[in-house]
Amino acid sequence: MPNPVLKAGSRPPWVGLAAAVWVQTASGNSCNFILFSSALKSVMGLNQQQVTLLGVANDIGESVSLPAGYACNKLPPWALILIGSVLCFLGYGVIWLTITQTLSNLPYILLWIALCVATNSCAWYGTAVLVTNMRNFPLSRGSVSGILKGYVGISAAVYTLIYLMILGKSSSELLLFLTIGIPVICLALMCFVRPCVPPSGEDSSVHVHFILVQAASILLAIYLVTATVLDEVISLSDAVSYIIIAIMIILLMTPLAIPVKMTLFPAKKKGPQDGSSGQLVSDDDLTHLDPLLTPSSSAACLGSSNENEYASDIDILLAEGEGAVRKKRRPKRGEDFKFREAIVKADFWLLWFVYFFGVGTGVTVLNNLAQIGVAQGVDDTTILLSVFSLCNFTGRLGAGVVSEHFVRSKALPRTFWMTCTQVIMILVFILYALAYYGTLYVATGLLGICFGVQFSIMLPTVSELFGLRNFGVFSGFMQLGNPIGAFLFSFLLAGSVYDAEASKNGGSTCYGASCFRLTFLVLAGACALGTILSIILTVRIRPVYQMLYAGGSSQVPQASDH
Repeated sequence: MPNPVLKAGSRPPWVGLAAAVWVQTASGNSCNFILFSSALKSVMGLNQQQVTLLGVANDIGESVSLPAGYACNKLPPWALILIGSVLCFLGYGVIWLTITQTLSNLPYILLWIALCVATNSCAWYGTAVLVTNMRNFPLSRGSVSGILKGYVGISAAVYTLIYLMILGKSSSELLLFLTIGIPVICLALMCFVRPCVPPSGEDSSVHVHFILVQAASILLAIYLVTATVLDEVISLSDAVSYIIIAIMIILLMTPLAIPVKMTLFPAKKKGPQDGSSGQLVSDDDLTHLDPLLTPSSSAACLGSSNENEYASDIDILLAEGEGAVRKKRRPKRGEDFKFREAIVKADFWLLWFVYFFGVGTGVTVLNNLAQIGVAQGVDDTTILLSVFSLCNFTGRLGAGVVSEHFVRSKALPRTFWMTCTQVIMILVFILYALAYYGTLYVATGLLGICFGVQFSIMLPTVSELFGLRNFGVFSGFMQLGNPIGAFLFSFLLAGSVYDAEASKNGGSTCYGASCFRLTFLVLAGACALGTILSIILTVRIRPVYQMLYAGGSSQVPQASDH
């Protein structure tokens, strides 16, 4: 029986997307560790191994989003943003007090915990805006994922520009900004991130609006890199610096032009059948628009918490023996799963390991990029970091656009692109290991693109295989691959190999290709294994994408249940 839930047009999703851009940019605060780690090392008297372990804490806090994933089905988005703001204030507040020596002799373990707490705000911010907007735009999951993850990718450049031009390269002022400025911005925007009625599948303006936001993000990325390089080349006055920051803010506000335009120039109403006249939207209306909006997934889109109000979730009577036994049908891939139902599926673990090998190896290079540059004769790694950031953004945004096109036109599983990028990563790690002159920047750029693709592809894939109702929990569990990979590949492998090579020369700094050669060869082998698993996963889930996007049978093949 249809269940009217919300009035169409009562909560325009584009306002929430514009606010999400700012919150998601703020959720990239973990990228700032490299900007204050040296000052922290000096003030606390830490050695390089202790600094590296703080980097692991940085990754753990950023990626442990399971609590936020569970909370997103219990609490409204603004509550998650509020929790993230409190964590940001407390965590970075302790670090700021430490670096300004207001708190002296702080135990190392407390500093480690404070950094975990601070960067865990990223998980709460990101979960709030990503889950909400994936549900608000269920027909454009790849585009939403690419855009929001893309803004996270360029947030490093946003913070770097603020650090250079406003904060005078002061680590203490940067930490004060993270302690107070970020929570204030997010608290001011939290009420705009909220569930709403998804746009109609027949609304052609949706595609145009996404293109506008994507173009704005590309323009912002180019502008940020140009401004950063310009600041490195010439000395800018304070007035010019403020103008550059003002233009950056305007570019960040560009997505707001969409709801403003829709308000000033509203589209003509087609009639009561399209839901644009303010009538109630029912499940049948949503299901008719796209096969992705099955009754179970439309319930998640509209924030319903009653699992028994849809026909697909009602117990089915089965005749067994002399009587009838009420038995609930297990969900098939493409429908809404509970966590305990998904975790026993082979596809769930295949996707986890594919993602783990992709981001775990990539984050190892990111965490050690400065040392890799020095080992290969690049003393100033600022440009190297900028290349990685720009290409990371390109991969995140491009993956959403490209995968969305091919999933619509060819019903091609998104994981195909994870396979392609992991093949490229094998070649990139071999290139790193060979350490040929002039190849460092090329390898770093290619790795940045591939690293970004892994993030953007995993998110919509999870929602398509296991539904949107518990998407926050599933995506949070998947993202554990990041800190686990950082610990295994970066701290245990790369750190040990680097220290062993450095000790051969009687110092703490290593020079030459041998510093990371063994690490890169192991990473190449890990990506080879990830490629094999990705091919298996892509073949297994092809029927699901044919069902969802090619107008196939509404029933997933029986083999998909195993």
